[in-house]
Amino acid sequence: MVVSSQIDVLQGELAASAATPASRAAALPWYCYAVVFAIACVPIGVLWDISWHLSIGRDSFWTPAHMMIYLGGSVPGLVCGWLVLRNTFWPGPAEQSPAVRIWGFRGPLGAWVVIWGACTMLFSAPFDNWWHNAYGLDVQIISPPHTVLALGTYAIAIGALILVLSWQNRSSADGRLAANLLVLFACGVLLTQLTVFITEYSYPNEQHGGTFYEFGCRLLPIYLIVAARVSKIKWSATWVSLIYMTIKMALVWILPLFPAEPRLAPIYNPITHMAAPLFPLLLVVPAFGIDLIMQTVGRKRGFWRDTGLALLLAAVFFILLLAVQWPFSTFLLSNAARNAFFAGNAMWGYPDHLGQWCVQFWRPENRLGITSSVMAILLGTLGARLALWFGNWLAEVKR
Repeated sequence: MVVSSQIDVLQGELAASAATPASRAAALPWYCYAVVFAIACVPIGVLWDISWHLSIGRDSFWTPAHMMIYLGGSVPGLVCGWLVLRNTFWPGPAEQSPAVRIWGFRGPLGAWVVIWGACTMLFSAPFDNWWHNAYGLDVQIISPPHTVLALGTYAIAIGALILVLSWQNRSSADGRLAANLLVLFACGVLLTQLTVFITEYSYPNEQHGGTFYEFGCRLLPIYLIVAARVSKIKWSATWVSLIYMTIKMALVWILPLFPAEPRLAPIYNPITHMAAPLFPLLLVVPAFGIDLIMQTVGRKRGFWRDTGLALLLAAVFFILLLAVQWPFSTFLLSNAARNAFFAGNAMWGYPDHLGQWCVQFWRPENRLGITSSVMAILLGTLGARLALWFGNWLAEVKR
């Protein structure tokens, strides 16, 4: 009896010790959380920085907004650098297979992409400082140093997405829920970054023009479609659009609460608070359409099938975006939107001559027509096809 009880205890201890590594393997590693949540600092910092330029001016490189941007790049870079060193010099059993070797160092593919993006971001910092000193203190979003910065931030966010998906694709079904949630969050951050980069084409005053829909249909569905293709969570594209809208709306409501005083002349609009970002696009409606299509006819894969699917996704996205954004842009330019919720009159900065042009649609010669509508759908088809290809690759990556 004593021997039997001792054997039972020993078997229980062995089972518990065997279950511990399994449970640890099923748990999403801490560095995935650290990298994915850190990249959210980038679009928040960029939107804050744009508001800083419009409200105060570029008084110093060491502004809180700049520090938040580079925090969102340095933290993932340092974490992934540590991950590569650990995989190279102190690898555990879990780190042996999912590694890519570069210059003798071993690490997950997503970590290498994050490290490249972090180095690119660090290079853009002195480049941006030199650019402003040489060509003036501008508030343009699309400039050479800002483009380099954007490439770095996109690489970091995409690397974070690859890092989480590679773990998800190797894990059992029991450990995938947290990874799926982080995938949606990373796609929401990428979508937010993308909308920031096309801000100059997406003012409400531009949303009756063909250029806005050509840019929007080409770029905006990409990460919605990627999420719908790789995530196991239902209505994933809709959730991604809601993450984007939540980030933007939070900044629209929070930033104007802080006082600000312009420090650079000429001052044409003497504002006394931080300028608000543009109210987010109502992407939840076309994202819902993407989810419906992906859940009905988008489950199977194949070159020609995905090509036809891309055309369908582009057409539906264009129709739904036009249906909601056309009347909503009219509303945003009306007196009804001049309040703290919609911030219809709070996005103008101190360099702006306020006048009737603020509540008018710009460039009437560029008004959306049949030709620009067809072009928007064709460009959207190319973007959707790229997103499906990228999603197919992400669904298989395991390193």
